[in-house]
Amino acid sequence: MAEAPVERVGEFAAAWASVADVPGWLTEGQARLLWDAVRRLPAGAAVLEIGSHQGRSTVILGHAARSVGATVIAVDAFVDGKLFGGASTRDRFERNILAAGLTDVVELVVGYSTKLRPGWDRPFDLLYVDGKHDYWTYVRWSAHLPPDADILVHDCFSSIGVTAGTLRAVLFGSRYTYLDRSRSLARFALRRPGVADRLRVLAQLPWFAGNVFLKVLLRLRLRRVAAVFGHRGPYDPF
Repeated sequence: MAEAPVERVGEFAAAWASVADVPGWLTEGQARLLWDAVRRLPAGAAVLEIGSHQGRSTVILGHAARSVGATVIAVDAFVDGKLFGGASTRDRFERNILAAGLTDVVELVVGYSTKLRPGWDRPFDLLYVDGKHDYWTYVRWSAHLPPDADILVHDCFSSIGVTAGTLRAVLFGSRYTYLDRSRSLARFALRRPGVADRLRVLAQLPWFAGNVFLKVLLRLRLRRVAAVFGHRGPYDPF
């Protein structure tokens, strides 16, 4: 993969500061992981984001894409309900993209990724999954990617289903290589893993076990106990 162009001083910092008031679970380290992945893309490339919510990660992707001449396709169904917000969340997403000056870089596609995928015929060069947190989403959508492309998956090594599928794909498969992570956001490459790659994914299991333990405490409403182990707030580790 081509090296990223030289980054202007403060470019990422400005992008991160621009999402300070956009609700979401993306951390600065995770934003940097997304930013760097997009910055390695060539001009004319496309990024596919599945799950955009109010646009916290989309804005980061969009600023990085603009800097290299790429574009972002944001897919979200904007489901109704307390957690997701439905139409009101879409309104906030569109306002946040407008405020960031990214309407010419980010294209919104409204719909369920599971329904869009079978008929999808548009190429893209990087996949970021932060919507339907399961193994099958990134496996099936990655069929559209070119060799060696990056795949970034949020809630990996945090969600049992995603982690189990990932271990199966990397340890016993031939298509995915685990590269690195920032907390629960993991980065993979679409290429055959070697022995060292398979061992590297196994090394993430203690962190995953700790996340599952914290989730159990939160489900039992034992937040004070979770705090003893370093977890703060009512939300799952991310």
